[in-house]
Amino acid sequence: MLKNLDPVLSADLLWILAAMGHGDDLALVDANHPAQTIAAATTSGRLVRLPGLSMERAARAILSVLPIDDFEPEPLRRMQVVGDAAAIPAVQSAVQREIDAALGAPTLLAGIERFAFYDQARRAFAVVQIGDPRPYGCFLLRKGVISGQPG
Repeated sequence: MLKNLDPVLSADLLWILAAMGHGDDLALVDANHPAQTIAAATTSGRLVRLPGLSMERAARAILSVLPIDDFEPEPLRRMQVVGDAAAIPAVQSAVQREIDAALGAPTLLAGIERFAFYDQARRAFAVVQIGDPRPYGCFLLRKGVISGQPG
């Protein structure tokens, strides 16, 4: 354990989040997603599994340390429901609340068609699979920057 770090943030997950660069995507996916297959095609080739968690709990932990890109119009994306692109499942509403709380303001969570989501996830830096079985709990988070003076 480390002080002031959410215990959900495993060593493997922290490595991924730290190794990502500005503009890299993290695919945060549910238990139904073909995560192993998609992860093999990512930049890192890594899949981190976080079993036994809800998607919103995992999102809260990740958003506590991951800066979100504010140069892009849609740095946060969700998989759209097949046949009803406007539908917002409960899992997506729950993650939306975590995003808004982490960023301090309502923030767009843009929808992406299912197969387009898979394509974008393959181009992500890595995949984190949460043990949440609710369908359409699939998100892409684009890393931003933390600016400041060197220490």
